[in-house]
Amino acid sequence: MTKDLTKIRLFAMDVDGTLTDGKIYMGETGEMMKSFDVKDGLGIKLLISQGIIPAIITGRRSQIVENRCREIGIKELHQGVKEKNIVLCELMEKYQLQQSEVAYIGDDINDISAMKEAGISFAPADCAHQLLPFIDIRLTRKAGDCPVREAIDLILDGRYDAEAFSAL
Repeated sequence: MTKDLTKIRLFAMDVDGTLTDGKIYMGETGEMMKSFDVKDGLGIKLLISQGIIPAIITGRRSQIVENRCREIGIKELHQGVKEKNIVLCELMEKYQLQQSEVAYIGDDINDISAMKEAGISFAPADCAHQLLPFIDIRLTRKAGDCPVREAIDLILDGRYDAEAFSAL
């Protein structure tokens, strides 16, 4: 049975290894830099323009991620999360969503619990092999090379409205 991507109303994302290449640059005083791709950012704005809620659920805490979320309009930011499935279920309850209306993208074993809760799960091409049994769609792009945008394009396929996007 094929999953229906047109039902998605919430798209939850891990950060390191999905929105970034997974590298964490650290200096003496802590985290210094992460690399985000503008195409992922525009994709997230496209989701928002179509009424789909973007959410970040990440195990790490980062001011850099908070700044990026503010910049592109992500309001559901959950950092320092150990059990991602619990936060995903709370979001489903908050927005009164069914499992079939929720997608999740992650890249490693700490994402499995959320993938099991989501109706549709995505992973970058270079994800941890332990995820393979839990992935609905393995993307062609690797971490940091816009796998989030690839997933968003699949979700929004056929939903693009040029007028809605011209304001972005």
